[in-house]
Parts: sequence; C-alpha cells; structure tokens
Amino acid sequence: MRLKEKTAIVTGGANGIGKATVNKFLEEGANVVFTDINKEAGNKTLEEMREVSNNVLFIQHDVSKESDWINVIEETLKAFGKVDILFNNAGIFSSKPVTEYETEEWNRLLGINVTGVFIGMKHIVPVMREQKSGSIINTSSVAGLKGSVNTTLYGASKGAVRIMTKDLAVEVAADQIRVNSIHPGIIQTAMGEDVATSVKASSEQLAKSIPLRRLGKPEDIANLVAFLASDESSFITGTEMIIDGGMTAK
Repeated sequence: MRLKEKTAIVTGGANGIGKATVNKFLEEGANVVFTDINKEAGNKTLEEMREVSNNVLFIQHDVSKESDWINVIEETLKAFGKVDILFNNAGIFSSKPVTEYETEEWNRLLGINVTGVFIGMKHIVPVMREQKSGSIINTSSVAGLKGSVNTTLYGASKGAVRIMTKDLAVEVAADQIRVNSIHPGIIQTAMGEDVATSVKASSEQLAKSIPLRRLGKPEDIANLVAFLASDESSFITGTEMIIDGGMTAK
C-alpha cells in the first residue's frame, strides 16, 4: 500500500497505460480521479475499477482545454481534499512525412501532447505548493530522445515534454514537488499498434528488434509510475526514466 491516503489524477485513463496505472494506484491504496475524452470508455473502465476500490472517479476531460483542467482539479479537491500525484499521460500518435502535414494537424497534436501537459502542471503546482509536497509524472517517449523517420511532429511534442519536465523540476524543487518524465518504447496498446502500422511491421517483428525480445506491457509502465508517485522515489526529480526493453541502448 505504497500510495495509501494519497490522491492521484491520471489523464488518458480509460485505456492502455493510463488504465493500467489507475488499477495499480488503486491496488496501492490511492484515491484516483482518472480522466479521458472518451466518455463511454471512461465509464466502462470506472465500472471495472470499482471492483478494485470504490475510491475512484471518472471525469470526461479534453486536456487541451483550460476550463476542463480547472474543473478536474476542483472536483478532485472536493472529493478527496488534496492532490498528491498528477500523471500527465493523455496523448496521441501521428506518423507521416513532414511535407504531408497540415498546420492544423500540428496544432492539434501539440494542443494535446504539449499544451495539455503545460495546463495541467500550471494548475496543479499551486495546490502542491500549499501542501509542500507532490509528484508530477509526464509521459514522453523514446521518440523524445532520438530521431525517427516520419515522426517529426510526434517527436517534437515528446521532446518538448522532456525539457518542460526538467525546467519545472528545478523551478518547484524548493517546494518539495518532484517532476519526472517517463519514456516508453513500444507498448502493447492501441498506440503501439499504430506505431507498428507506421513502420509496416508486425508486433512479432518489432519484438525481435528489442534487446529483451518482447514489447512492453502497460503494467510495466504502471509499475514505474507507481514508484515515481511513491515516497520511495523521494530523491528523484528532473529525471527521464527510459522504459523500452533496451531499444535506445543499441
């Protein structure tokens, strides 16, 4: 019960990494408010998570909208009185040659992957400052660390998340707020399937290219996030945590 009596907000929590993390947080004793733009998927996940714990709420949420963020934080404080953990996980993937993108696509991707992270951090920092504690975990990607073909927009967004994380970590360290980024490789999620499609490879072929010879599981990521959310990682901030089965080690 590493997260007993802690309260967490998880964005993009209806599926994939987000859903696995909601489940892990609840198992570890946390109160969890998870959000997603997909109301139907969110309500379905809420029913499943109530089999684990009743200390869970779902709120429909467009992370690119400031008014939605203000509502999520207000509702979390109303329900549980504090926010100890923010997992900025919501994001979208896109892959094609840079010359084929419209500016509107760039704006939409950055609105979700970057602006959404910024707004969440902007509004959670005052809450955590008052508490003199908190852990913010931002989902970046190995694409935010190295170049890949046809991922100029996605890579730019994840690179931005990486450096935003470091900047804020330094800014709020005196308030005992920790900020870290995680950098998953290819994970067995809908987004992972999109990655496979973009490189015209099967999941089996991708697995063979990874030193550990398998794709990551959402639970692999959830375990890392739970560690970063817990007091066990109290001396870790401003760090990029790579979890890719050895992809970037080659």
